[in-house]
Order: sequence, then structure tokens, then C-alpha cells
Amino acid sequence: MSDKPPSAQGALRYAGLKPRFFALVIDFALLSLVFFPVTRLVKGEWIMSAGEHAWSYGWFITDPLCLAFLLVIVLYFVLLEGLFGATAGKRLLRMRVAKVDGSPAGLGRALARNLLRVVDALPAFNILGVVLIAASPERARAGDRIAGTRVVFPSR
Repeated sequence: MSDKPPSAQGALRYAGLKPRFFALVIDFALLSLVFFPVTRLVKGEWIMSAGEHAWSYGWFITDPLCLAFLLVIVLYFVLLEGLFGATAGKRLLRMRVAKVDGSPAGLGRALARNLLRVVDALPAFNILGVVLIAASPERARAGDRIAGTRVVFPSR
């Protein structure tokens, strides 16, 4: 083990769109293993449309179950990336979230990068985040740039 920070041990290898997309698919598949059965138990439906929610106002849904799921999603990403450096999907694909120098991101940076997903989602379908990742040499979306984080593969 070296005393040097990870970036001094070797150049960081940044994760691009494809591995990040597949990690997200894995993460949401895992979350769905919980969300679908809970929805079935609580609401009597496997999948609910916006119109089936008692608390829906057009596209805005304030259903307590949906808000609980949103909280679980945020906590999943923030806690796993902040405490362990990676969600299950990132870990399976051998990626981690790190500060720009390669050291662990920590909870504060993980919270910032995940709250900024709202910005990366603009104008729709994560277009801004996709464009920034594709155009950036460090493959950084807005949330990563502002939080001072990058999604990286382990150094070889």
C-alpha cells in the first residue's frame, strides 16, 4: 500500500456513458425488487399509473408511498457512494465515485452530486448529463463537476 493519493499512483481512468448507464440499470433493477412487491402489498397493484394515485396533480405526484420510494432512492445513492464509494451497480462494474484526486468522495460530496441529478436531467431524459459526460475528458456530469467528484475505474 502506498502513502501517495490514488491519482499520484497512476492516472485515473474515468467511466464513460456505457458503464455508468449499465450500473444505473443494475441499481434500479435491485431497487425494483423491493419497490414492486411493496407497491403490490400496499396499493394492490404491481405498477401504478399517475391517474391511479390518490395524490396526483398532473405530473406532480405526492403519494406518500412514492415519496417514501424517492427518499429510499436518494439514501441508496448517497449512503452507498458516500460511505463505500459505489452503489451495487457501480461495484459490480468495478467503478467508484471519488474526489478529483482519486481519494474517497465522502458523504457531503455524494449528497451534492446526487441532489444535482435534477440539473443533469434537464431539459429531459438526462440530456444535459449525457452531453457533459460525452464531451468531458474526465467524463463528468454537472453534479460531478460541482461536487468535485468523478466516476472512475480502479488504477491498473
